[in-house]
Amino acid sequence: MDRIKDPHIVRLIEQLGEHYRTNISNRFLRPVLLQIQIDKNTWDQIEVLTEKMELYRYQGFHLDELYRQIAACARFVEVARNRTAIKSRQLSLPPGPDKILREMAVSNFGSNLKVFADLLHELFISLVEMDKKDVGDERPAVYTQMPELYNIGRLLVGG
Repeated sequence: MDRIKDPHIVRLIEQLGEHYRTNISNRFLRPVLLQIQIDKNTWDQIEVLTEKMELYRYQGFHLDELYRQIAACARFVEVARNRTAIKSRQLSLPPGPDKILREMAVSNFGSNLKVFADLLHELFISLVEMDKKDVGDERPAVYTQMPELYNIGRLLVGG
C-alpha cells in the first residue's frame, strides 16, 4: 500500500491532534497524565500521532504505523477513563492563579476523553475501509494481521 495522503484521513489526524493538545494534554492536565502508568513506547506512539503531524503531512502516513498509533491511543483512553484518578491527582497539585481553568480542565476531562475516543474510532473505521478497499480479495487487510487491533472497539467505547 502506498503512503496515505487522503484528505479525509489527514483532516481527522489534524483534528485528533488539536483536540488532544487543547483538551487532554494541556498545561493543566499534562503533569497529571504523565503520572499514568503507561510504557514509554505507548507515550511515544501517542506523541507521534497527536503532535508530529508535520513529519507526515506531505510525505504521507504508513498504514501499519497509524494502526499502531491508534492502538496506543486506545490503551491511553482505557487507562485514562478512570477520571477519579485524574481528579484525585489533580487535587494534590499546588493552588495557583489558574485554579478555575485547571478545575474546568479536570471537570471536562471525561467528556473530552470521549470526544478523543470517538475521533480515534472514526479514524480507525476510515482506515479499515481504505485498507479493505486497497487489498480487495487479493490478500488479507493489514488490520487483520495486527493482534493489538482486535479489541480496539472495546477500548474506545469502554465496553
